[in-house]
Amino acid sequence: MKILVLEDDESLKAVLKKRLAANGFTVECASDGEEGLAYLRAGGFDVVISDIMMPVMDGLEFLSAVRAQKIDVPVILLTALDGSGDIVKGLDMGADDYIVKPFEFSELLARIRLVTRRSAGSRQNTLTAGDLTLDLKSRTVTRGGKSISLSAREFDLLALLVRNKNIVLSRERICDSLYGTGEYIESNAIDVYIRYLRKKIEEDFGVKLIHTVRGVGYTVKE
Repeated sequence: MKILVLEDDESLKAVLKKRLAANGFTVECASDGEEGLAYLRAGGFDVVISDIMMPVMDGLEFLSAVRAQKIDVPVILLTALDGSGDIVKGLDMGADDYIVKPFEFSELLARIRLVTRRSAGSRQNTLTAGDLTLDLKSRTVTRGGKSISLSAREFDLLALLVRNKNIVLSRERICDSLYGTGEYIESNAIDVYIRYLRKKIEEDFGVKLIHTVRGVGYTVKE
């Protein structure tokens, strides 16, 4: 499970990253909402833990942008003891839960389990781009009603691209989402998998779905 932490307190951010990683999570961190939004647009995150009081773009502004862009990810807000007004506003804006500072780490883990259970129950099982359909539960792919066989890695890459269709994902962001930040992969691995996908989902269908943005990365467009 991959978690994005937004926190401008460097000591707390470091502690959260260390303890979450020790509990088996892949963790990325940002210091404000603007930076966090850039991470989130790349996709691949299962939960966001966001402080409310941050510079540049605060937690509520970040949450508003996330929901306005219809990014479907659970958000847990971190707030100070006197932030009850922010809590109510945040929940009304689409936050999934909140936790008050200071907090026990075990409580944060419980909140993460809670929002991921809720999300799993409500999340759609299918993704679409034009006449391409991915069934996330059965991990099957069809285009124009024709079944397409993909490897596990090909499916994960295609699902990432379709989930973020019309958003350009860099090779680095794709690598982080598919492999995690600590795993070594060949520098051209993503390009190779893109080539495999194009052969399987485009060659016999005429209409191109996967587009290269030169010098940046890849995107799926309907």
